[in-house]
Amino acid sequence: MEIVRSYFESMPSLHRSMLLVGGITFFWLLEGGIPLFKWKHNKWKHALPNLFFTGTTVIINFALAFLLLKTSFWVADNNFGLINWLPEMPLWAYILLGVLFLDFFGAYLAHLVEHKVKPLWMVHLVHHSDHKVDTTTANRHHPIESVIRFTFTLIGVFIVGTPFYIIMIYQSLSLVFTQFNHANIRMPKKLDKALSYIICSPDMHKVHHHNLLPYTDSNYGNIFSIWDRLLGTYMQLDRDKIVYGVDTFPDEAKNSNLKELLKQPFQGYRKPTNLEELS
Repeated sequence: MEIVRSYFESMPSLHRSMLLVGGITFFWLLEGGIPLFKWKHNKWKHALPNLFFTGTTVIINFALAFLLLKTSFWVADNNFGLINWLPEMPLWAYILLGVLFLDFFGAYLAHLVEHKVKPLWMVHLVHHSDHKVDTTTANRHHPIESVIRFTFTLIGVFIVGTPFYIIMIYQSLSLVFTQFNHANIRMPKKLDKALSYIICSPDMHKVHHHNLLPYTDSNYGNIFSIWDRLLGTYMQLDRDKIVYGVDTFPDEAKNSNLKELLKQPFQGYRKPTNLEELS
């Protein structure tokens, strides 16, 4: 574990870039071999706006990274935060708890709030309005959302008391897992189900991308599934019944247009329809 700690304390920027590009490439190729949905569409045309938003997410996180750095140094110097107030533990347990709690603040809680606060939902809508969810959808976040998510992660670093190397481990895992659970891949159902007891598997997360409530407001996690299961937001739906998008914003052409997507947060508020309203 000391080797892991040393590596992430000084993880080169090139390695982070390779993780991003390599992850997208790997799951992109895997989608071609074992696709969940066999769409007849131009994958490159679909990917272009998503890759644009991936780029803006990288730029924003890079520009604000100094805040994470300073906060992590402060909590370390002052022995501040949840994991620093616990009894002394092995390094592996310290890292595991740090990543687990950061996953709560930076992914689960941020995601939950974005669904419950109307203006934030309109920002997050850019992510949900993809009608053909695949690994490029993972970082399809409006620039405003990138700032929001960064803010939640920063708050998490402060409350949890995570040193910089744990932040780097968390962000690396978060990146790979979001590419994995958005990927248009068909895993054996039993394997996916088994994985979903610990991590956010592809079938589990894709329920969240169904176009109708209550499924849209479920399965908020990114790395670990424990938060959804503990806090009552876990739901199941057969993967073959999933319809992507948001039913109140059904125009796929607009939802694939970069200019329209940039304007999307400033449109009128409309939430997905509840299944009960359709019965």
